[in-house]
Amino acid sequence: MLFDTCALLWSTLDPGSLSDEEKRIAFQAFEDGTAAVSSISFWEIGIKLKKRTLDIGMSLDQYVGKIHEFNGFEIIPVSELIWLENLKLDWEHRDPADRTIVATALLRGVPILTKDRYIRDFYSHQGWI
Repeated sequence: MLFDTCALLWSTLDPGSLSDEEKRIAFQAFEDGTAAVSSISFWEIGIKLKKRTLDIGMSLDQYVGKIHEFNGFEIIPVSELIWLENLKLDWEHRDPADRTIVATALLRGVPILTKDRYIRDFYSHQGWI
């Protein structure tokens, strides 16, 4: 299960923002050892912290450290294969983080935990979610 950036933040900092079903799915992924996040999510969080459109109550370095300590997520580096898949997507959506998350999930063949309707609509047409 690949968590998008918001699902990562909510599951680690504000679980109350998740529906009961999303909490169940997230907990199951943690329990099964299948929870994963793209490293681009940390870039996206960092951009929002710099712009002051997000406050997580700690620095990005501290947050990433907590994710490593939590040991609940596999952190997937963005490889050249993921960038190539990103560029191949037949999707008008221009957000580089969303495109990279979708490309990562497609290459891994896993569903995405997300509330983002653009991701959900596109990815469900690919036969996932």
